[in-house]
Amino acid sequence: MALLEVNEINVFYGHIHALKNVSLKVEKGNIVTLIGANGAGKTTLLTTISGIHRPATGTIEYNYNDTTYNLEKVKPHKIVALKLTQVPEGRQVFANLSVDDNLEMGAFLQKDKKHIKE
Repeated sequence: MALLEVNEINVFYGHIHALKNVSLKVEKGNIVTLIGANGAGKTTLLTTISGIHRPATGTIEYNYNDTTYNLEKVKPHKIVALKLTQVPEGRQVFANLSVDDNLEMGAFLQKDKKHIKE
């Protein structure tokens, strides 16, 4: 099983069909980049994976510590606790914090502060 597996998800904003049957697999150790034009659904896909939006259909599975989680059933703060986070772009960061401080916010729930600094 892949570390992250998105299967045929569909996401709507009201009557707008934002993501249509999107699937992807991310194997452990791989780096994946989403590229596309404005409005292509990159941010919607990421916010759906992180639990901010919910798919109307399809599944999102995340294998963490050999346990598979169906992310569409997990609350966003629990997804963060599974160490699956999203770093927001420019206008969504805390402007009064440094870059390091903003990045550390993504590890807020983690206990191993030494590892976070590394």
